[in-house]
Amino acid sequence: MKPQYLVLAIACFATFAAPVPAGAQEQRTPVSQCQAIAQNIPKATFASFSGAATLTPAVSEGGDVKLTFRGHSTFEIETPGGIVIATDYNGWYRPATMPDVVTMNKAHTSHFTLAPDPEIKHVLHGWSDVPGEKAEIKLVIGDAYIRNVATDIRFSYGLGGSQENGNSIFIFEIAGLCIGHLGHLHYELTDAHYTEIGRLDAVMVPVDGGLTMGADSMSRVIKRLRSSLILPMHRRGPPVEAFVSMFGKDFDVANAPDDSITVSMRTLPKKPLIYVLKGVQ
Repeated sequence: MKPQYLVLAIACFATFAAPVPAGAQEQRTPVSQCQAIAQNIPKATFASFSGAATLTPAVSEGGDVKLTFRGHSTFEIETPGGIVIATDYNGWYRPATMPDVVTMNKAHTSHFTLAPDPEIKHVLHGWSDVPGEKAEIKLVIGDAYIRNVATDIRFSYGLGGSQENGNSIFIFEIAGLCIGHLGHLHYELTDAHYTEIGRLDAVMVPVDGGLTMGADSMSRVIKRLRSSLILPMHRRGPPVEAFVSMFGKDFDVANAPDDSITVSMRTLPKKPLIYVLKGVQ
């Protein structure tokens, strides 16, 4: 090979072999560890699933996650790395410290605010500004990966009809745990929804019995999700017992002495547990 061609070949090889800049690495699409369960769902396929074993999860495993009920459907989630997240944030129920991230849904004004504190770094809307389109959220912040699954909602205040993809289920992948917040869920989930959600180790579920779904419909969703830890929220009207009564001996039930629980992969209940935090009873 002539010297000038050899130099050109080496230069080309160096270009392709050079490491990817840090900025480009950070922009890679996060890999969900919670969607691996989709292989067990009938008719569910993932185009890239065959290569999942070689991919790096969005966040690492290990550590405890603290979940605190702040009111209505707002939970404070604190990660092992100190990231604070508030769900269905409306500005009325606030975490003890300024949250790094807040999620919102728009079924009612008690689930969002259009004037959040400007110091909140990430404000995640569970709806798109374009009617009918899905909100698409894939955010890695510290040791948390936050994504959403869009759902339809009924129009509020007796207007009738529904809005396609008007709300979202938010999923938080933290310390190896898959934690879901069902938001203001109005309709039973489809196979496609369950595929998108994947595994949920812990789930926050509305138990109002009507403003979202009836207790029987919501119980069917929870039974199919097969979560280890079920945290009721959004109780309006009927007591929590109306929801709990839909479950048989395959589920344990306990009332918490306070408004928070700390959980990890090591301490997840072996048997599904409906854990009613103080303030929800």
